[in-house]
Amino acid sequence: MSNYAIIVAGGSGSRMKADVPKQFLLLHGKPILQHTLERFLAVLPASQIILVLPVREQASWQALCEQHQFFPGIRTVDGGASRFQSVRCGLAAIPADARLVAVHDGVRPFIAPTIIQHSFETAEQAGSAVTAVPVKDSVRVVDVDGRSRAVDRRLYHLVQTPQTFRLDWFRQAFAVDEQPFFTDCASVLEFSGFPITLIEGAYENIKITTPDDLR
Repeated sequence: MSNYAIIVAGGSGSRMKADVPKQFLLLHGKPILQHTLERFLAVLPASQIILVLPVREQASWQALCEQHQFFPGIRTVDGGASRFQSVRCGLAAIPADARLVAVHDGVRPFIAPTIIQHSFETAEQAGSAVTAVPVKDSVRVVDVDGRSRAVDRRLYHLVQTPQTFRLDWFRQAFAVDEQPFFTDCASVLEFSGFPITLIEGAYENIKITTPDDLR
């Protein structure tokens, strides 16, 4: 049984204040999305990577691939109206005999292949592997009345991707109706009762969302 990856790239350029989707912006001469895919191609063959893109953006992506001579043979599937729906679309393209599936943000181009590999190794043993880093700053919780209190930052982690799970867990979890508190795959799996195992990420594994991120 093989491992697969779903790369979700459905963001817009609104917070980036750009005319094109952020995953298509150039970083060191190549689209951000190309950098991300190349990191996964260092771990998996192209046939085991699924790219989820909005239908309206697929022609633009093909044009960028032509421009940058990037033809890895990765399958592209249509995205949905939300991240949850897009991941579900990607899952539909995964064969039934797959073992593990990693989901990663298309705009996290600095993910280390060693972390990707570690996520598969951990999920093989534990069923899940969610990349995260400890909070470095002091943290305060603000209640509905605007009052705040200090909390122990050692209890908190910032969640990243990839998030890797057994395929049978993934399919069962994503069969539920979408909920407003589903912010990532881990929250979906947790809602269905599956345990979440954290693995160490990297602070440089940022999600490029704003002009400051791009710089």
